[in-house]
Amino acid sequence: MKIVIAEKPDQAAKLAAPFSFTKRTGYFEVKANSYFPNGAIITWAIGHLCELKTPEEYDPTWKKWKLETLPIIPDRFEYKVSKSKYKQFTIIKNLVKRTDIQEIIIGGDAGREGELIIRTILRVCGVNKPMKRLWISSLTENSVKNGFSNLLPEAKTKDIYYEALSRSCADWLIGMNTSRLYTVLLKKNGVKDVFSIGRVQTPTLALIVHREHEIANFKSEPFWEVEAVFHFAGRMLKAKWHKNNMSRVSEEKQAIAIANFCLHKNVEITKINKETKEYAPPLLFNLSALQATANKSYKFSPQKTLDILQKLYVKGLVSYPRSDSQFLTSEEAKTLPTILNNLSKIDKYKNLLPPPTNSIMNNKRYVNEKKVTDHHAIIVTDQIPNLAKLSMEEEKIYDLVARQVIAAHYNHAIFAYTTIHSLVDKRAEFISKGKEQIEEGWRKVIYLSKENASQEEEEEMLPLLHENELGTVAQATVKKGATQPPNRYTEGHLITVMKTAGKHLDDAELEKVLSKTEGLGTEATRAGIIGTLKDRNYIEIKKNQVFATSKGMLLIEALGENSLLTSPSMTAKWEQRLSEIGEGHASPQAFMEQVKKLTYKLITDAHEREKVWAFDQKEVDKISANNPYQKKYKKEKTVVGKCILCDGSIIDHGTFYGCSNYKTANCKFSVSKKILSKTISQTNVRKLLAAGETDMIKGFKKGQKTFNAHLIWDEKEHKVHFKFPQ
Repeated sequence: MKIVIAEKPDQAAKLAAPFSFTKRTGYFEVKANSYFPNGAIITWAIGHLCELKTPEEYDPTWKKWKLETLPIIPDRFEYKVSKSKYKQFTIIKNLVKRTDIQEIIIGGDAGREGELIIRTILRVCGVNKPMKRLWISSLTENSVKNGFSNLLPEAKTKDIYYEALSRSCADWLIGMNTSRLYTVLLKKNGVKDVFSIGRVQTPTLALIVHREHEIANFKSEPFWEVEAVFHFAGRMLKAKWHKNNMSRVSEEKQAIAIANFCLHKNVEITKINKETKEYAPPLLFNLSALQATANKSYKFSPQKTLDILQKLYVKGLVSYPRSDSQFLTSEEAKTLPTILNNLSKIDKYKNLLPPPTNSIMNNKRYVNEKKVTDHHAIIVTDQIPNLAKLSMEEEKIYDLVARQVIAAHYNHAIFAYTTIHSLVDKRAEFISKGKEQIEEGWRKVIYLSKENASQEEEEEMLPLLHENELGTVAQATVKKGATQPPNRYTEGHLITVMKTAGKHLDDAELEKVLSKTEGLGTEATRAGIIGTLKDRNYIEIKKNQVFATSKGMLLIEALGENSLLTSPSMTAKWEQRLSEIGEGHASPQAFMEQVKKLTYKLITDAHEREKVWAFDQKEVDKISANNPYQKKYKKEKTVVGKCILCDGSIIDHGTFYGCSNYKTANCKFSVSKKILSKTISQTNVRKLLAAGETDMIKGFKKGQKTFNAHLIWDEKEHKVHFKFPQ
């Protein structure tokens, strides 16, 4: 018999769905069929069932955050089972150790993380049985059956496991050591907070802080423009003054003089330029592109888009969500006619289908085997959705993906652009610009899906005029403006910036590497990185704009401009080597040795950097005051009354009520704050102390029984008892 281990419960259900099965506790028991002649077990993880051990689990002396214990470098990295997921781990362990299980099928998501999750579970289980790999890009019935018919040898994907494992351990080393290092050093300098540092999160934060400084240091400069209205035999033309391709002047006097000079003068059309431009349909979506589009269209955060997309994937409606490719293989392209035919049965797409182009099989803009790595572009599947059963948010994301697929089968959008050059009194040059849509093409498909998106500004339609035609200046006005600072990132824009982070490198070779290896983070992790920056109070989102907090800005100041931790260059080098490990061309052991050396260097650099720190004391005090950890431990404890046993005070300690003299006089008074699932209020404890008895408390639970009772103080046993009503 074979066992399949999926990554999540709903994914396991989809893998079992094509077969006859019985649901058991923690797994599905599949009956014998042509795919599994002896039957099969399909069980599941719950994401990361196992996690890397904490420092103190390797060495108790590593528990306290002290400079003397750094660097923390375990001899061998070890995993443990997450406490909250131990039950499911035990189920998997017992199943894979069954004597009738002869083969294990790795059924996690077809990517690095899915490989790491399942192989780590098997490593902690301590099993060594023959394995195969299920590698599919959608969870439709046909895809699942095809995947089980074409299982990969486990050796074919083992290298990407080593890649994911190396990344996980290396990130642990850098994050664990530098977070402790800078937290302790900053505390020495008066900053009382916990600082988290990461190989990807910190360079991302640096990009945000850099933009914050650009905005803060920007000096707005006023400018003036001259706008005019010309009349040509009943036809009106709006125009803007230009000189040497510039339309702005820096002095108001000059603008007023130009406007006054032009008013009521003659104007002549000197030149009319016409240009036709074609715009190809957009590429298919990868995750980053879809996250950016959903953020622009619906203000969805990147994490929200990924979560919705994952739900659609599990329902079998879209292909694998964490893809970094915008291309299809020829095999996938063959499925598109069926997909489009199924979409035509949905009311909202009927007027768009069939498309002008029946097949894109030979269109390299979309079908290119060389540009598909682990997964192809995100597309809808041939499964027809019941839109009524989708949430509004699921329908919006499905719609974006569906329209992108439909648009790929449409013609180019064609526009005619016209530029009219005019000369007032043979001296002052004006320019008018306009455009005309010649062919709507794919825009018919895409823009209908973005009701909430900001439409691109349409340029005016221009009247029909001819060169050398004469007219008069009816109006000439001065318009004041001011230069604007760069825009803050939106979450969607930030995803794009992370993906293209190589553009921020001066080193052309590293830029090329980072571009090749997806930039900062991966398709699967970028949304989580932004979420981490929010959770760590390094950034905040206001009206879909990303702001760096005082804490985030201070951390980047502490690290310095030239730190490896703030530059994408370290990530570029890491990703290059990790990619080579995944391809089987580099040694994981050699990579980890380099990371250990880097850890020592980062510690040395931090001590040197500390010597030049000079923080703004107001910002230091502000960060320390807002520190949630400080608040947690400095919270004043409430006194609820006098102790029955001594002269001390009974204090609410959060989980129990106890005497303030428990150390000095060894007073034993203590009452748990929760008794048989019922929280004991301060009011009732006051009554217990004053009268020896509480009010009637309703809702105590013991097993399946619920009862009501008073609490009374037993002076002989020095503890509380129940007093039941007559």
